[in-house]
Amino acid sequence: MAILESRKIVFGLGMGFLVLALLGGCTNSHKGGSQPDKATAPKTSIEPQFEKEGELYFLSADGQDTLQKIDIELAERRDEIEYGMMYRKSMDEQTGMLFIMGFEQPQSFYMKNTYVSLDIIYINTQEEIVSIQKNAKPLDETSLPSGKPASLVLEVKGGFTTKHNIQEGQKIAWSRLPKS
Repeated sequence: MAILESRKIVFGLGMGFLVLALLGGCTNSHKGGSQPDKATAPKTSIEPQFEKEGELYFLSADGQDTLQKIDIELAERRDEIEYGMMYRKSMDEQTGMLFIMGFEQPQSFYMKNTYVSLDIIYINTQEEIVSIQKNAKPLDETSLPSGKPASLVLEVKGGFTTKHNIQEGQKIAWSRLPKS
């Protein structure tokens, strides 16, 4: 009888560990790796900092005159695109984040977990500004669509496009800094 009881206990413990292992595997399977990416990273008290990865020039409609230059941070991977400007509490006027969407189609952004007002500039494959959403309201989850197909999206500080007379039909040019 004691042997049967000990086998039941061992079997029960083994099944318990198996269930725990399976549950642990299910709860961690969505991470895809040992380190969370910045799109799924938990909120912390540390504000993400701007990282200069390139330069962008606003050009006249004919592309001949430079109207303004800014430093840009790039968002290329899905996690970078999803995270964007979230959790940043400040933004220098001479900086922006350029989202490289990978394909041209109507785009739409919103301001979830974004604490600074932004101008959202939609740009097509010819590097022409096709639409601008001005002074997007912080923390608002209302969809802000491009209205026209765009392959690039640029976020700059709210009011930037008005202050520098940036308009639909104007062109941009940008370059990536060499990786060090």
